[in-house]
Amino acid sequence: MDLTGYRATGDVARATTIPASWYTDPRMLELERRRVFEGTWQAVGHAQQVAARGSYFAADVAGEPIVVARTAGGELCAYSNVCRHRASLVASGCGKASVLRCPYHGWSYRLDGRLHAAPEFDGVEDWDSSQVCLPRMRVEVWGPFVFVNANGEAPPLGEVMGSIPEEVAGLGCPVEQLHFSARRDYVIECNWKVYVDNYLEGYHLPAAHPGLFRELDYGQYKVETFRWYSSQYAPIRAAREGEKRQYDAPLADNRALYFWIFPNFMLNVYPDNLSSNIIVPLGHDRTLTIFEWFTYPGENGPAEVKPETIAFSDEIQQEDIRICESVQRGLRSSFYDKGRFSARRENGVHHFHLLLDEALR
Repeated sequence: MDLTGYRATGDVARATTIPASWYTDPRMLELERRRVFEGTWQAVGHAQQVAARGSYFAADVAGEPIVVARTAGGELCAYSNVCRHRASLVASGCGKASVLRCPYHGWSYRLDGRLHAAPEFDGVEDWDSSQVCLPRMRVEVWGPFVFVNANGEAPPLGEVMGSIPEEVAGLGCPVEQLHFSARRDYVIECNWKVYVDNYLEGYHLPAAHPGLFRELDYGQYKVETFRWYSSQYAPIRAAREGEKRQYDAPLADNRALYFWIFPNFMLNVYPDNLSSNIIVPLGHDRTLTIFEWFTYPGENGPAEVKPETIAFSDEIQQEDIRICESVQRGLRSSFYDKGRFSARRENGVHHFHLLLDEALR
């Protein structure tokens, strides 16, 4: 993939967007798998899934199969889910086990990834079974999420997240006590970056999201960028007398917070729930968006997310889907290559493009 047709510019007032080919060329996604997704922290599951010793779950990072497991000794491990014999996937789903057994030829692995048994392999020369193991990956937990770094080259997760944990805690959201409540998956006919671009600016709110626009004080909406993430400050507008609103009991400082962590993880902190978005490329022009909702602990135990909350989120998501799929069609036009940024409203998108360019080069 030739990257010479674009050079990132740090000044948003002078910069252009990344080229259309970065969204439409299948070769770009293969490059991103190696240099972006394998080199960053990826949310792959819930800490509760591997809280007990002997528990595990299978997942993947942009097509790279992985396993996360809790050993009998209590260690949390992550490693490749590809058998070292003939490349079958070893584990599927989630569960509890003392060993993971490959369904192809019965090779089995301990929960720390070391080979446990290889049937009928006696007599093989220049091969030491004690040295065979599923390649390990870095794994960390924050709140309800398990993160994995496939190639081991990402900065520590705490460094990447910066002040996000403190800001979320300061809003009264105890992440260690969050209760998983609901999940919805959306498959969108667009490149994963189109969806991320759309998330990172409030510029489209007046035209594309009339319901959400009524909730927020658009004039005070702002995006701040940091080394590996950005935050969107979205004040909740005070309700007028008799006005029916989604949020009539705002946070103590009257705001919602949206965090994006490079390249594809989002946190949305609202008065009554915290939700996450994980953006997974299924192809160069097809994307899975995973929405998960978590509720805060209450006096009578954890509550479930309200149906009207999910319905409101779905309304916004359907509006975004229409926009993103329209953009993807437009990116294929022979009359479009690059665009310009609103210096006031699109600094978050510009920041994403700078990080992407850095990772790819």
